[in-house]
Amino acid sequence: MPAVRLTMRKVKEVLRLKWEGGLSDRQIAKSCGIARPTVADYLRRASAAGVSWPLPAGLDEGTLERLLFPPSSLLSAKARPLPDWAELQRELKRPGVTLALLWQEHKAVFPEGYQYSAFCQHYRAWQRQVDLVMRQTHRAGEKLFVDYAGQTVPIMERTSGKCHPAQLFVAVLGASNYTYAEATWTQTLPDWIGSHVRTFAYLGGVPELLVPDNLKSGVTAAHRYEPDLNPTYQDLAAHYGVAVIPARVRKPRDKAKAEVGVQVVERWILARLRHHTFFSLTELNAALRALLPALNSRPFKKLPGCRQTLFEQLERPLLKPLPVEPYIYAKWQKVRVHIDYHVDVDGHYYSVPYQLVQRQLEARLTAHTVELLHKGQRVASHVRSYQKGHHTTVTGHMPKAHQAYAHWTPQRLLQWAGENGPATAQVVATILASRPHAQQGFRSCLGIMRLGQTYGQERLEAACRRAQAIHACSYKSLAAILKNKLDQAPLPTAASATPVLAHPYIRGAHYYH
Repeated sequence: MPAVRLTMRKVKEVLRLKWEGGLSDRQIAKSCGIARPTVADYLRRASAAGVSWPLPAGLDEGTLERLLFPPSSLLSAKARPLPDWAELQRELKRPGVTLALLWQEHKAVFPEGYQYSAFCQHYRAWQRQVDLVMRQTHRAGEKLFVDYAGQTVPIMERTSGKCHPAQLFVAVLGASNYTYAEATWTQTLPDWIGSHVRTFAYLGGVPELLVPDNLKSGVTAAHRYEPDLNPTYQDLAAHYGVAVIPARVRKPRDKAKAEVGVQVVERWILARLRHHTFFSLTELNAALRALLPALNSRPFKKLPGCRQTLFEQLERPLLKPLPVEPYIYAKWQKVRVHIDYHVDVDGHYYSVPYQLVQRQLEARLTAHTVELLHKGQRVASHVRSYQKGHHTTVTGHMPKAHQAYAHWTPQRLLQWAGENGPATAQVVATILASRPHAQQGFRSCLGIMRLGQTYGQERLEAACRRAQAIHACSYKSLAAILKNKLDQAPLPTAASATPVLAHPYIRGAHYYH
């Protein structure tokens, strides 16, 4: 197992890209930001454990982790011999020589040497000083490069004359350079996701790979070897069956297509619109959409044809079909289950099975639904509510003791108390009014109801009159009064209603004279 252990979400992404997307180990490694041998290791572990794709419905992330990564003894941390990396680099230039072969030869001489994954990590660390320039050749239908232009477009308010900058999203297919552009108000996650959905619709299909820059909306943590994708962006990729391979940090050659596409859009579209004044985002996007066919139909300078012809001949036939429904924007966030088996989402409380109290869950939020997942398995789903301070509760999520009085309401409790007697009604009303939320007093009121079943209605009514007289309106006070038969004694007078405590360590009134 690698030194830096990936989350099970990323492990599942490896399995999906291999068995559903049909990608090579090298492509999966780039998409997930891990080493190629690590991808092979996870696939080997999955095959050995008998795991197939799609994963069984009842297989949560915890079970999957135990299947793929059973406990094992720790590796020795002592220093191990390393080869002469310069000599190894020279050997790699020979025909047919691979890094795996050189590692096998090294292990034959030094059996205590590093295993293959660690051997490769040490080699890459040495190799960082060598800047290899790779001439990129993109296959048709393989990659879509996406980025934002540095230049913005002003949109003016008709009434105040104030200008607001609009961002320009640009997408370029790798083989044909076919280009799409649109304007959004921001570069935040909802606009970023929406631009991708509209790009796929414009292309009429989906490529194999997405190559974004390390924008925060798409990549949560930019890293040379292990960039972490935003969960919503990963959700979009899974919906369309596409892999995401972020450009490396400070490596402009990885996103050269996007940068050239941005430059072309700025020069051949925005430059032509420089004298136009736009008063809405819709108006600006209509102008952009009208000029895109002219941009894609411009003849190449040194090659026959244009972007449009190459797209029609090469790219379009190889794009994967669009899903039946477009992706619906969903926001992900971590939530913790409170002791009342509810989670807080934007001030509204949603129930989950009570066994998950104190557990951390993932919430997937759309405009209309709230899905709650534990280790990748959905445990609750609710219609989204925007009423702050309110609860959405499923009876099946409650413990049986709570389900017993879930159907009670304050009105029903007051009605029962009124039927028992005016003093009982007053005590119940006092208990419900003393709580921040009336539901917090239900259990006490139901306990008082049980006292009436045990001792009878008349004794309960008498006990409530005494509780009012001594200002002790609670279930415990009533239970003590009935147990000690104080309900049958005369009511205390006003002078004796407040009990006087006698104790040698309590100062009396004479102390202050």
